Amino acid sequence: MATDLTAATAPVLPRPGADRPAGPGRARPSRRRGIPPVVRRVARRPGFVASILLVSFVVVAAFAPRVFTSRDPYATAPALRLRPPSAAHPFGTDDVGRDLWTRTLYGSELTVKAALIAVGIALIGGLTLGLLSGFFGRWVDTVIMRVVDVQLAIPGLLFALAIVTALGFGTVPVAIAVGVASVPAFARTTRAEVLRVKTLPYVEAARAGGAAWPRVLLRHVLPNSWGPVLSLAVLDFGTTIIYVAALSFLGFGAAPPRAEWGSLVSGGRNFLITAPWVSLVPGAVVVLTVLALNHIAKSLPEVRR
Repeated sequence: MATDLTAATAPVLPRPGADRPAGPGRARPSRRRGIPPVVRRVARRPGFVASILLVSFVVVAAFAPRVFTSRDPYATAPALRLRPPSAAHPFGTDDVGRDLWTRTLYGSELTVKAALIAVGIALIGGLTLGLLSGFFGRWVDTVIMRVVDVQLAIPGLLFALAIVTALGFGTVPVAIAVGVASVPAFARTTRAEVLRVKTLPYVEAARAGGAAWPRVLLRHVLPNSWGPVLSLAVLDFGTTIIYVAALSFLGFGAAPPRAEWGSLVSGGRNFLITAPWVSLVPGAVVVLTVLALNHIAKSLPEVRR
């Protein structure tokens, strides 16, 4: 019998994938396990991480300033007045010898809390107006949007200044004034999202199925409309800090000797030549905080994807 030498000596090659287990237990290429994708995306953005750390530091300092300093923010020392930044006084001292590092930490308490109150007022008011306007439409939309348009025609800081003049001086009136002045932006953004969401199939199906409008509004429309509003809240938090600091700079904030970022900047106006750090250092803290918040707000959509 003739034998086929070629067939006998030819090596038998395994089929591609034959050595892999079949079914759901198939082995996959090794990957970095245990690290969520969101964490990996955040780690690749050092600017975002630095912004998160800075904002976290400011928030902790606003609620627990004694974690970072043991000095009294109101203790004066005339012998140490207008000392430049040093190891003993990282931000220097002011015109009556108070430690500016401590004053800045305690100043974040009133400024950040006022900004949080203002953003809360703007968020609640804007969400309510935007939901009602976008969901019901017709005359409800017309009335609400005309009021919002009139308010948008007035610069936000000027409108807040008019409100705080009527309410009186203090941190809470400043927060209320800034919050009311920020409502139109939230109302506009919410309305645009509601107009988009309410035409989606699942919302139409809920309405066609006989669901009451409060159920449709709160269960289907609101949860799917507040994503961009959340990003706007983070972005507006930085703007709100600027408004609060500006009104405090003008003297509408807390009465002395309470420290606010705006009043700290205002207190060093007379020493810009001889002791510029009295105004520039608290002002730099405001700028860095606002820039960090803006960077977080712009990076949030990319990180969440």
